[in-house]
Amino acid sequence: MFDLRYHVASLAAVFLALVIGILVGVGISDSGYVDKGYRGLLEQRIAKLQGDLGDARRQADDLSAQQRATQAFVTDTYPELMANRLRGKSVALVFLGPADAHVRASLEQMLADAGASGWVRVRALKLPLDVHQIDNTLAGDPALARYVGGARLPALGKGLAEEFAKGGRAPLWTTLAEQIVAERTGSEKRAADGVIVVRTAGKQYDGTASFLSGFYTGLIAAPVPVVGVETTNANESAVASFQRNGISSVDDVDQQIGRFALTLLLDGAKAGHYGVKASARDGVLPPLETAARG
Repeated sequence: MFDLRYHVASLAAVFLALVIGILVGVGISDSGYVDKGYRGLLEQRIAKLQGDLGDARRQADDLSAQQRATQAFVTDTYPELMANRLRGKSVALVFLGPADAHVRASLEQMLADAGASGWVRVRALKLPLDVHQIDNTLAGDPALARYVGGARLPALGKGLAEEFAKGGRAPLWTTLAEQIVAERTGSEKRAADGVIVVRTAGKQYDGTASFLSGFYTGLIAAPVPVVGVETTNANESAVASFQRNGISSVDDVDQQIGRFALTLLLDGAKAGHYGVKASARDGVLPPLETAARG
């Protein structure tokens, strides 16, 4: 739970130890390099650093103990906290880039633990986009020709996101399936009770970046919770992108506490950015309701 802070404290302790070693080696062990006055000053500094080192070690031990205690608490209470929180709800999942089986497995565990009905649909987008091919396809359908052109890519992204969250008729997804979808399961027809976004592609540029900006806009306009997620060991964090685009995030869905945070958000908890990384500026979990659930 407190992995980041624990490692920071440990690194601080190592750094202080290195500083002490350098000062001891240079300032004291070879007295020929410094006079007595300066040597005394070094000794005072070393004493202070040794005290700081002891404090850092104690802090690391305390954080490690907190981590163990918190993890034990989560393990013991997780089944009760999760039970039926998403009962009867269906969730849509979109990968912005290739599908990630590890992330999907964690999310499916979350849905099962929370009593959800499962996925209403799952899509993985081909990024970067082949804008020329997309334009050629859209131009062949008079009803969708208004989306043709680089300047219309944000509108295209927004339209696709709205169809994805809302369900029902989905002319854009149906028409562009071959051009933009790498993997798909489920139907476009049913409405989603929430949307999960996983960004597996790296930074995008030009037309694809414009498209994604519109896609995010369409998602946050949806009348259902939308949450961007990643794992604690994600190679490239997408939290900053979610933050810029107004989408809530959870950065540790591979852990029970992260799956619980995601469940709370999908159940209507306060929007924000949660997890264990430095970018989780709203803490580990959204505020918990105090009233008993039916």
